[in-house]
Amino acid sequence: MNENYCPRIAGELSLSVSQVSAVARLVEEGATIPFIARYRKEATGSLDEVVVAAVRDRLEALAELDKRREAILASLEERGLLDPVLKAAVEQAADKARLEDVYLPYRPKRRTRAMLAREKGLEPLAKALMAQQGRDPLALARPFVDADKGVPDAEAALAGARDIIAEAMAEEPRLRASARELFARRGRFQSKVVKGKEQAGATYRDWFVWDEPLRAIPGHRALAMFRGEAEGFLALSLRPAENELLELAQRAYVRGRGTDSQEVAAALADGCKRLLAPSLENELRAEVKARADAEAIRVFAANLRGLLLAPPLGQKRVLALDPGFRTGAKLAVLDAQGMLAQHTTIYPTTSAGQREVAAATLKELCATFGAEAIGIGNGTAGRETEAFVRGLDLGLPVVLVNEAGASIYSASEAARREFPDLDLTVRGAVSIGRRLMDPLAELVKLDPKSIGVGQYQHDVDQAGLRRALADVVASCVNAVGVDVNTASQELLAHVSGLGPVLAKNIVEHRAENGPFRSRDALKKVKRLGPKAFEQAAGFLRVRGDEPLDLSAVHPERYALVRRMAKDAKCAVPELLADPAARARVRLAAYVDGDIGLPTLTDIMAELEKPGRDPRAAFSAFAFAEGINRIEQLTPGMELPGIVTNVTKFGAFVDVGVHRDGMVHVSQLADRFVADPAQVVRVGQEVLARVTEVDLQRGRIALSLRGLAGPESPA
Repeated sequence: MNENYCPRIAGELSLSVSQVSAVARLVEEGATIPFIARYRKEATGSLDEVVVAAVRDRLEALAELDKRREAILASLEERGLLDPVLKAAVEQAADKARLEDVYLPYRPKRRTRAMLAREKGLEPLAKALMAQQGRDPLALARPFVDADKGVPDAEAALAGARDIIAEAMAEEPRLRASARELFARRGRFQSKVVKGKEQAGATYRDWFVWDEPLRAIPGHRALAMFRGEAEGFLALSLRPAENELLELAQRAYVRGRGTDSQEVAAALADGCKRLLAPSLENELRAEVKARADAEAIRVFAANLRGLLLAPPLGQKRVLALDPGFRTGAKLAVLDAQGMLAQHTTIYPTTSAGQREVAAATLKELCATFGAEAIGIGNGTAGRETEAFVRGLDLGLPVVLVNEAGASIYSASEAARREFPDLDLTVRGAVSIGRRLMDPLAELVKLDPKSIGVGQYQHDVDQAGLRRALADVVASCVNAVGVDVNTASQELLAHVSGLGPVLAKNIVEHRAENGPFRSRDALKKVKRLGPKAFEQAAGFLRVRGDEPLDLSAVHPERYALVRRMAKDAKCAVPELLADPAARARVRLAAYVDGDIGLPTLTDIMAELEKPGRDPRAAFSAFAFAEGINRIEQLTPGMELPGIVTNVTKFGAFVDVGVHRDGMVHVSQLADRFVADPAQVVRVGQEVLARVTEVDLQRGRIALSLRGLAGPESPA
């Protein structure tokens, strides 16, 4: 850990230096974000996971900047270019842009026109022109004419000198800094269709002619146009007006009106157009892309959190269907622990005879296994199968389940390990049923990107996306807690401090030795040392002899809870069960050293509801009956729907027609909405009004205005 980073990060994030130092120290010691946010509140001043992650990310970014600084210094020294002035400039560069500006003139590069001109001995001519003393350029150039060096006449000499001036100007750090500010302040994001691609690129026709200030463009629009450019349909420009950059350069370099100054002005015009503008535009593109990526990744993370924390049905006996037309619906019967009891295939959407057989099969299986709910995948034939099942009037909740990524799970190593002898389609039905029972436990088996968390997830920085989504998965898993005796290897892998290897070891230990009877028994697991135990124990739940093992109270605080129970003149189980006993506990009496009121308050909340699940209670949702296809929609219809995606420009809602409708941000509420995430969340049930149906493009416009519904996400 570099302590020098802490004051800078504290200033950037409006934190105290001590808070940043505490996070830095804990991260360096191997503590995870959920652990730091939950169990080290006194050290960090109760920073939440978002801020802890931001500190971690800035620590890494500054370390990466210093790594680049060291590489540059080593390169300069190796080539004999490092002097005290240059070294100081490199060491004092505050960010990557400034650092690269300092290094640019010295960076090894391919042979340029300016290099060739220098090799021809034209640098003194360039310096003479830059002096701008009103001398005749042709007269200055004649002494440099040398056919053997490839300079046949004075004009050729002047051309080479202009190349030298152009490159020197384009690499001058102060001018680059001023030009960079100009690009950021006055740049325009312009788009036009590539000639001849109007029809093929119709998807992007909204941006065939587009021009807006660079500062104003929202990230989602930038990503859309970048994608259009990558696919060859759009041509983009991210620059200010050409004359503005030239005027800036001329103010800095042109100091006279003579013909030598005119040569300098010509060199500047060439350098701005050929070198400086493209270089800064590339920089700006990267900056705009990074900003758009960060915005999109935040949206994706919020969407994933909504999916993972969707209300669970719980441990119920479930009959799960993976629908299909021609191939039928794969049916899996799961017991209350999610284990497969039986499977078959039915054909509820084909002939009358097959429908009768399907109905009889469903009724028999429901009766035989005591089914408590029916889950149906929402893909192909989902609504049709749902209508069939509801028509049987089985007296059970019938729920359409988001099956995004189920086919990927079916072919995964995890699925093969669980069901080596099952067909892929049956595995998919099992996954659908388990998603209904516990979305979090099932979805963690997938790469988060395969769940479909956002529109541009394949366009953004993939490393950043993986990091953010991994943080969300870890946050959700640890917030809910994990039963160590029933959790899958994949779920355990996301518990703070464990990872895939220790998760596998826990499952193997459980299989060989039977269920864990206490958290302390985890210490017997191969390679699970004191540090891993410290990080993981509070997030693991064990039903055994120690009542606190079922709560989020960390084992390091068990002695404190026993002291509380003793002071309240009761045993720990009574303290957990009796509000009157807890009322006798005065938290202030236990503030001591590293234990403060934040931790004590958390402990008391756990004693009130040990191992409480933060997810909302489950309620069965149903789409409008008889509305299964987009062709059945008409403006004015009001339909129940489920929010499937939230973006910066609005939200997508599934109303049961196999194509999500779009609710623009202006149609989300009867008030101004700056951020859609403040009003809706993924998985939220809403009532939506159809405002427009475009059958040709398969688009549905919806509105939530004037309709009853929550004004903010849960």
